[in-house]
Amino acid sequence: MITTFKGKKISAMLGILPETIGYFDDEAENYSFPVKQTMRLKKVMGYNQHRLAKDTTTVSDLAVYGLKHMLEQHWIEKEEIGAVVTVTLCPDHFVPHISNIVQAKCDIGMDALCFDIAQGCCGFLVGLMQSFMLLEHMKDKKVVLINGDVLSHKVSRKDRNDFPLIGDGCSITVIENGGDDEIYYEMHTDGKRGEALMIPAGAFRKPSTPETAVMTDQGDGNFRSLDHMHMDGSGVFNFVQLEVPPLLEGALKRTGKTTDDFDWFLFHQPNRFMLQKLAEKAGLPIEKLPMNLVENYGNMSGACIPMTSIMNCKEDLISKNNKCCLCAFGSGLAWGVMFMNIGKLDHCEMIVSDL
Repeated sequence: MITTFKGKKISAMLGILPETIGYFDDEAENYSFPVKQTMRLKKVMGYNQHRLAKDTTTVSDLAVYGLKHMLEQHWIEKEEIGAVVTVTLCPDHFVPHISNIVQAKCDIGMDALCFDIAQGCCGFLVGLMQSFMLLEHMKDKKVVLINGDVLSHKVSRKDRNDFPLIGDGCSITVIENGGDDEIYYEMHTDGKRGEALMIPAGAFRKPSTPETAVMTDQGDGNFRSLDHMHMDGSGVFNFVQLEVPPLLEGALKRTGKTTDDFDWFLFHQPNRFMLQKLAEKAGLPIEKLPMNLVENYGNMSGACIPMTSIMNCKEDLISKNNKCCLCAFGSGLAWGVMFMNIGKLDHCEMIVSDL
């Protein structure tokens, strides 16, 4: 899919972090590998610490905490909300949806449209697309876009391939009509390679049972069960190196832009190593491409781009207009890019939830 949008803008961004911090050094002994060998990954992959939600904390808990903060600080008023769109891989329940839970707990009016989208790594780009389309029919109303996951609940703590990079968290973005800037949008998907990032059990195809919860050695020293998420690291790495550089090259060519035209390259954050290799292959300026989310907070799935933006570009996003290249890739498999001006935000902040 290739399309453009016009007259849409982001007016506020909020990041919500769980308060618990997991440290890579402390977790090194959890794995069935020599600690010295495990510690080599710290520098190469950019592992240091990550945010972990409590076992009882859900995405709706973080989202409600964040939206109540926004309402109390008058970032947005209840009557301005025309839709609540949640993009997540971690529903509280099969039904009701997180957006409906947020609507109820924040006392948002019944005329607000509420729905959830199941999407991971490309969740912010998918959520923006949906928000832009809704705004075509909402005039002066605004869309509240929630991106959040608590995937640490679904990853084995004895799996060195997956657990160190996972980070829990939530972002809330306010999108509204305004401005004349054109937004370029491109998204691709390939379900044939979908098993490269998968949770095999837990839904209707293979319901969770005592058998699916049994953790076994996967043959490489990592222990996990069928209820746990697993990413084929080499498969995803090859996918990113194969698909993303031509995606960016094609988008630049179609829009007549070069990498020099952008102030920021705000990308999904799988790990520092993968981003470095991608930047080298695609010829991207390292100084404009933040790569530090995983080492501070972890890979936050669909919330990576807004969290990276708040962490690294807050002052720029408030003080001036920025030409941004947003790019995401991962679960689905899916990969996409967006060229969008982001700036002069009314609000941009990171908070910590005590839930």
